Amino acid sequence: MSHPGPDTLGLYISIPFCRSKCTYCNFASGVYPASEHARYVDRLIADLAAAPAWAAAMGVTLPTAVDSIYLGGGTPSVLSGPDMARLFAAIRSRLSLTQDCEITVECAPGQISDETLAAMATSGVNRVSLGVQSFIDSEAASSGRLHTRAQVLADLVRLRAAGISNINLDLLAGLAGQTLATWQESLSVLTAAATPHASIYMLEIDEDSRLGRELLSGGVRYSAGLVPSDDTIARMYEVAIDQLAAAGLHQYEISNFARDPKGEAPLASRHNLRYWQRAPYLGLGLDASSMLRSADGTVLRSTTTDDLSLYLNDQTSPETAWLDKTQQFEEAWFLGLRRNSGISLSAMTAEFGAAAMEAALAVIDRLIQDELLIQQSGRIFLTNRGRLISNDVFQEFLGLGIEAHAVLGNA
Repeated sequence: MSHPGPDTLGLYISIPFCRSKCTYCNFASGVYPASEHARYVDRLIADLAAAPAWAAAMGVTLPTAVDSIYLGGGTPSVLSGPDMARLFAAIRSRLSLTQDCEITVECAPGQISDETLAAMATSGVNRVSLGVQSFIDSEAASSGRLHTRAQVLADLVRLRAAGISNINLDLLAGLAGQTLATWQESLSVLTAAATPHASIYMLEIDEDSRLGRELLSGGVRYSAGLVPSDDTIARMYEVAIDQLAAAGLHQYEISNFARDPKGEAPLASRHNLRYWQRAPYLGLGLDASSMLRSADGTVLRSTTTDDLSLYLNDQTSPETAWLDKTQQFEEAWFLGLRRNSGISLSAMTAEFGAAAMEAALAVIDRLIQDELLIQQSGRIFLTNRGRLISNDVFQEFLGLGIEAHAVLGNA
């Protein structure tokens, strides 16, 4: 698999529909009538048709060659077979898919109908991400998931039989009632499944989620009192890195693991690599983001509304923001450091200039002293401890654009 580049496009499509809302979730998703699904796909297709004119009006380049498509959500697998098929037909009619285009659909275990699975396979879907979160049935149920371990394993058989073997399994450390022992059991089931990719997330309590509100108020609903401590969650993450590596799933990014021993190809998620490498992508649907570049190198980031009614009735325009060189400089650090391959100092110098790098080097030296970063062979990496508190590390780079503005403003 080749790496994403500036001359190709990634396409992200948000499908906000779920059959139940997880207790910890604050995404723009929810339980909506099935009657809304067809209307939503209609709107997606209309937005896809309008995208070239919108990009031209904004003065940004919209590549027509697509090397990655990602349907996320929400639960894209709740779409009917006909809706799934006509969405992909519209994509293929409007864009040119590369021969090895990675096409991913997020699916909820136990919620993939035969009709939808057939439509996915016929439409060229070659990668599926299953939102397992836990292989312990009681933990999955307490967080609002509807599947059992048996259903996950049955879906793996069905997906492979349909010709989709590039499968990712998500696990979440920090669910209510989870212990180190049950976490290790989930990891063991995952590794035994022998999928080529895994994603491991640490629960971050969002104050706008049902679980977050309950924790803040000191309540006990949603098993709030059984959420593990931060130290336990951190230990779970460390155990996952070791246990997955022993099974041949090597970490290539803070939350992502693939069977390729070199870490970034061929089984890494090409679509996610596009985000971390700041390659262009177009987002369609509710609360979807885009990143496109203008001819002068300025970056446009846009995000659609998170209000389904406004979106369906075409009563809103995307929120847009332009990133100049100083903002891109900051972003390059906190996106690039997510990957285990780290950041090349020479590449950063080539893109932003030696003068702009001076402020960054001072921050790097301090973080190396704090054992949050390491430098090796001209590259900068997060340490294991740095990955545990990566958001704090990234925060250190957010002021760099201000210090580098005098230099980068003239670049």
